[in-house]
Amino acid sequence: MQKWGNSLAVRLPKRIVEDTEIIEGFSMEIRTENGKIILSPLKKEQILEQLIELITPDNLHTEVSTGKRVGGELW
Repeated sequence: MQKWGNSLAVRLPKRIVEDTEIIEGFSMEIRTENGKIILSPLKKEQILEQLIELITPDNLHTEVSTGKRVGGELW
């Protein structure tokens, strides 16, 4: 435990990070149970349809030119 501003912070050992496959930026559920602190990573799985719904005119990329043909490409 270390002081972090007005709070306390927990540092996770590398082995625990690797075992749980969490990465920086993951959201965590924090709860207490019978006097114990329980941390659980919230792994939100997204399916293709959900990701497609996030596409808007503001974040839609345009075509990217890769230059002239250099081989037998036909477009």
